[in-house]
Amino acid sequence: MAHLFEPFKIREVTFRNRIAVSPMCQYSSTNGYANDWHVIHLASRAVGGAGIVFTEAAAIEPRGRISPQDLGIWSDAHIETLAKTVALIHNFGAVAGIQLAHAGRKASTAKPSKGGKTLDESQEGWRPLVSSSAIAFSQDSPVPEALSLKGIQEVIDAFVQGAKRSLQAGFKLVEIHAAHGYLLHQFLSPLANQRQDDYGGSFENRTRLLREVVQAVREVWPQTNPLWVRISATDWVDGGWDIEQSIALSDKLKSLGVDLIDTSSGGIIPGVKIPIQPGYQTQFAERIRREANIHTGAVGLITAPEDADEIIRTEVADIVLLGRELLRNPYWPHLAAKQLGHDKLWPVQYDRAWL
Repeated sequence: MAHLFEPFKIREVTFRNRIAVSPMCQYSSTNGYANDWHVIHLASRAVGGAGIVFTEAAAIEPRGRISPQDLGIWSDAHIETLAKTVALIHNFGAVAGIQLAHAGRKASTAKPSKGGKTLDESQEGWRPLVSSSAIAFSQDSPVPEALSLKGIQEVIDAFVQGAKRSLQAGFKLVEIHAAHGYLLHQFLSPLANQRQDDYGGSFENRTRLLREVVQAVREVWPQTNPLWVRISATDWVDGGWDIEQSIALSDKLKSLGVDLIDTSSGGIIPGVKIPIQPGYQTQFAERIRREANIHTGAVGLITAPEDADEIIRTEVADIVLLGRELLRNPYWPHLAAKQLGHDKLWPVQYDRAWL
């Protein structure tokens, strides 16, 4: 029976345990560049014992940033500082992963400490915003431009170029962000997508862009390296994207070379009531794992070592992704290993006085 500290291999990449640092915005970049903050922040999570350390969402286009302070990978100039961070993560025993993203209509917003509202050009923001359809995220948000067919192809190519740069920077794992109401999710959900062409309407059409992005990225991403996709398994709204569609999508993505579905939820429209509690999204990870027969990651208010271990032991998911808990305590994996009795089995030195 697998457990939280059992190594896990996908393709030719082995993770030393089943703990991943979930992608989390740091609002610390200038023009998309990683800097000393990213080096320290991400490398310390590798020292802390995580098996996988993801960067925050890295925008594939400048207009795809959530905030002006987001990480980017739209330029070759971004590679150098990312490569330094990747080398340290690998040196300390974790696998470095990058999440490739485009915010779509949810772009150009202030960081949370500044209120999180949409920014205009006079406030470091930008226009136009783009989406699947010309539908604003909220009453206070600008109406985005619906991507043309040419624009869609440009987005696909931007994901491809982002993957190529990720490889040059040394990343061993790429995750495509298709969740939380961002651009690819805006094509998936009928709540945001009202197109009348081949990218709207039916399930087949609404999933087309994501499938084309995956197929194009898989062609340039080494067959030895894993490719993950993060999805929102449900919009939590009647008539929106739901778990049944997520299972069907996951099955299609598996056939295109996706190795794991990072299973989150929500984000497509504001004001939705979500029954948030510890492990509230694990049910979706379990169903996708069993019914689409693909590896899954569980994420969302997973904080207790016993709960994380139980997710793995009961085969609810293959990986647990922790966010805020690893912000609060980068050394959570070390403490969890000791608490669960794996400190002598796990191949990480345990000669620190604080243990």
